[in-house]
Amino acid sequence: FRGGAELLFDGVKKHQVTLPCQPEPWDIRNLLKWIKQNLLKERPELFMQGDSVRPGILVLINDADWELMGELDYKLQDQDNVVFISTLHGG
Repeated sequence: FRGGAELLFDGVKKHQVTLPCQPEPWDIRNLLKWIKQNLLKERPELFMQGDSVRPGILVLINDADWELMGELDYKLQDQDNVVFISTLHGG
C-alpha cells in the first residue's frame, strides 16, 4: 500500500499474506473482499467502491497495471505481488 493508502491499514505498507484454500482459484475480486474483511482498519469508502477499488487507486500486479492483466478477473498465482497506490490527494 502506497501513496497514502497505507494509512487505512494501520500505516503498514507491506503485508505478506497466505490466502485460505477455497474450491475456486483466487482472483483479484475475491482478494479485495478478503482485504476488506481482514486488513482494512478504517474508512473502507476511501479504498473500495462496490466490489472494486475506488477510482484513483492504481493497482499493479507484478509491476504491471492490472488493466493489462484482466483487472478483477485476474487469477492470482503463488508469489504474486499486488500493489495498491493511492493517487488521491486532499487540497
